[in-house]
Amino acid sequence: MNITSISGTAPWLLLIFSLPSKRASERVGIWRKLQRYGTLALRNSGYVLPNTPVNQERLEWLATAIRGFKGEASVLQIQAIDDLPPDALKDQFREQRRPDYTALIREIERLKPETQGFTTQLRRLKRRLEEIAEIDFFDCPLRAIAEEDLNKAGQPAATRTLARKGKLSKKDFQGRVWLTRPRPGIDRVSSAWLIKRFIDSEPIFLFGNNPNAHPGAVPFDMYQAKGFGHEGEYCTFETLCSRFGVPDKKARLIGQAIHDADLEDEKFGRTEGVTVNQILKGWAKQGIPDDELLRRGIEMMEGLYHSIT
Repeated sequence: MNITSISGTAPWLLLIFSLPSKRASERVGIWRKLQRYGTLALRNSGYVLPNTPVNQERLEWLATAIRGFKGEASVLQIQAIDDLPPDALKDQFREQRRPDYTALIREIERLKPETQGFTTQLRRLKRRLEEIAEIDFFDCPLRAIAEEDLNKAGQPAATRTLARKGKLSKKDFQGRVWLTRPRPGIDRVSSAWLIKRFIDSEPIFLFGNNPNAHPGAVPFDMYQAKGFGHEGEYCTFETLCSRFGVPDKKARLIGQAIHDADLEDEKFGRTEGVTVNQILKGWAKQGIPDDELLRRGIEMMEGLYHSIT
C-alpha cells in the first residue's frame, strides 16, 4: 500500500488514551479496533499509525468514543521517535503483518478445487487478503506470495489452457486497428482501456459485426472470430492480460471485477465492475454513439485504476 502523508504535516500519528478501570468491556472493544486499524503498540506510550487522512479520521473517531466512556484521549502528529528510526518503525509494521499473511498462505495451501464449497472459500480468502493489505502500510514481503498463491488457486484450469498458447509481444501490436462489436459493454470497454494503457500506445478502435470487412484489424470480444475473446474461464480482459503478460497488480484486480460483472459467477466476490456496467448501460440507453461510449468508459476505467491503492 502506498502511503501519502497529509500535506505539510508529520509522518506519524500517535494515539494516547486512558480509561477508568471499571470500563473493562469498552477497553476490549477499543483494543479490537486498534488491531483492525493496524496500529503499532509503542511500548506503554500509545499506538502509532502512518499519518494519512484515513488513519487520522479513524483515530479521531476512536478518541471521541474514548472520551464518551469518561476516558482521556489525544491524537498527536509526530515527526519522529528518538530511539526508533523511521526504517526500524516501518520494519515493525511489516513484521506485524507477517503472522496474518502466514496464516492466510497456509489456508490457501489447504484449499483444493475439488473441495465442496471451493468458490465460497476462495471468495472468503480473497476478502481476507484485501483486509490484511489495507493495513499493510509498508508492503510486507509475504504479501506478494499470498497474492500469487491466491491467484493460482483461483485460476488453475484457465492458466494451463492459456499457457499453451504462449505470450505475445507488444511490439507486434503497435498502432493497430482493434475491432469489436457495437454498443460496447463492460468487457469490451475495459479491454479497450487495457489495450490503450498496457499494450498499444496508439490504438484505433472500430465497431462492426463482420471481421471480414476489416481484414487488417485485430478482433477482440467478437463471436466466432480469431483474435482475443473468452478463453477457458477467462473473460476477454483476462485473456488479454494473460496473453500479453500484463504484470500490473491493479490491472489484475480490475480483471477480477470485470470477470464477476461480465460472467456473473461471483468468482472473486468483487462488485466494482457491476457498478461500471450499470453506468455503461445507462449511457447506452441515452443513445450515446459507440465511439463516445467507449471514450467515456475508458476514462471511467482510468479513474477506477487510480482509485486502487
